[in-house]
Amino acid sequence: MDIILASSQNAIKALYIVGHLQQRFVTQLNRLSKDLGENREFEEVSWLRDDGVHGGGNRFEARDEKLFNTASVNVSQIHYDEMPEKNLKSATAISTIIHPKNPHVPSVHIHISLTELRDGSSYWRLMADLNPAISYEEDTKKFTEAMKKVAPTTFEEAQQQGNNYFNIPALERTRGVSHFYLENYKTDQEVNDYAFAQLFGEQVIDTYIKIIDSAFQKRTTITHTDVQTQLEYHTLYLFQVLTLDRGTTSGLMVHSQNDIGIMGSLPSFVDKDLLLSWSQKVVTPQDALVKALAEAIGEDGEIDAPTKAKLAAVVRKHYKEYPEALGMQASGNTIPSTVTNHSKM
Repeated sequence: MDIILASSQNAIKALYIVGHLQQRFVTQLNRLSKDLGENREFEEVSWLRDDGVHGGGNRFEARDEKLFNTASVNVSQIHYDEMPEKNLKSATAISTIIHPKNPHVPSVHIHISLTELRDGSSYWRLMADLNPAISYEEDTKKFTEAMKKVAPTTFEEAQQQGNNYFNIPALERTRGVSHFYLENYKTDQEVNDYAFAQLFGEQVIDTYIKIIDSAFQKRTTITHTDVQTQLEYHTLYLFQVLTLDRGTTSGLMVHSQNDIGIMGSLPSFVDKDLLLSWSQKVVTPQDALVKALAEAIGEDGEIDAPTKAKLAAVVRKHYKEYPEALGMQASGNTIPSTVTNHSKM
């Protein structure tokens, strides 16, 4: 069955924007693969929500194993046009994570989405964060300055929200080195909001490509210690995503039809023993979650598609059993209703 898209003009405009950003990013990543890697283009994978009746999406996954540990550029749109009892009318998003193979080349996470509620209100969610296993000040400076340039009036707020959201209290550190996060973003100039969402996405994508293009070419010496540092950081990344990230949890709790896509942000290998050790650092009942996550991972620490499906099931089961634990997850300054009210989404 073909996908049925949302009917509202706002959702149509948002889908155009995120589709444009997806194409822009994938085109530039493919160019890097051609110039510096194995010349293997990202491969498209599609999925449907309720056989396409309520939307779906597509993602482009990296196939170049010389450049990328794992990478996915996802666009989705879900909607409930014919279901007035649902609070959520539509949600349109691009969500992408790039994990380069070289430990000296930083990862990036980008999320841009428009949520429409049944009462006619809507808001944007704008996120970008640079995630190096081995940090370089020149990368952090370039990324941060790009965020300031594209959002001079909201940068300080977005930086503070991002620092809050990506804080990992149990490990007394943050995930990433430069954070931008605006939740429930909306001004009284709707046209400007759409233009800003697109410009923000373009700026982040273009800046990140410049950073990694240079890094791939300059930082070519890799030691065993570098690889181990990256493995530990990737373990931290999985820990944060699966125990604190509200966006990931929300997607898993609402439906199970895109688990592999939602888990596309996870790196391909983690240190299972290190992850398990962190169960002693979190409060109950999150200790049970961390232990169950570790148990779902094989002894080699590989996060392949079957393991991603197991991890998704673990998260879903945990929060159904301990719904109060949702309150322990990360937040900026506000908590989106799509996380706190799954039954009506």
